Amino acid sequence: MQPTTTFDLLGRARQGADDALSLLFERYRRRLAVLIRYKLGPGWRGKLDADDLVQETLLRAYRDLPQFTYRSPGSFMHWLSAIADHAITDAVRYAGRARRQGNEVSFRSESNPEGPEPVDLLTPSRVLAQEERLQALLSKLDALPEHYREALLLAKIEGLTTEEIATRLGKPRQAVSLLVFRALQRLRELVEREKLSGKRT
Repeated sequence: MQPTTTFDLLGRARQGADDALSLLFERYRRRLAVLIRYKLGPGWRGKLDADDLVQETLLRAYRDLPQFTYRSPGSFMHWLSAIADHAITDAVRYAGRARRQGNEVSFRSESNPEGPEPVDLLTPSRVLAQEERLQALLSKLDALPEHYREALLLAKIEGLTTEEIATRLGKPRQAVSLLVFRALQRLRELVEREKLSGKRT
């Protein structure tokens, strides 16, 4: 059985293994979708398609993969997050205008036989199941107070360390640890409440 850590999948993807690239992108797609939704903010969520931005981010990641340097278990998600920031900035800047030509990478199709394989090699039922899980997670995150949601996005979605979050938020490390702990507690309470209400119906 092939190793499936991010480091191993990256190595295989760089050697041309399309299945490794698909597994790698599938692993991070959900976290990326959550991250992009909240990075967009309420003002742009109805105007820009988060799924398109996820796809754009993964396309750019595919294109720039040779430039990525693996430093730690969280470094790939940090890199994707930075790419997502650029994709969102570009989408906002060019919203309502014709998209620029030239730098776009298209997935393989009849008109582009040399392009990469689509990253979605999932069956329709798996796609639907992933979408349902994503929507369930988003509804719970939406129900959290903003400071709890921000802490969870940084810690569990972007994968930042306590020290990195403390720097980002301008808070002491101990305060950040407590904030993340309380945010996780509140999220678990929401999950348990949903389970209980499901049993009653």
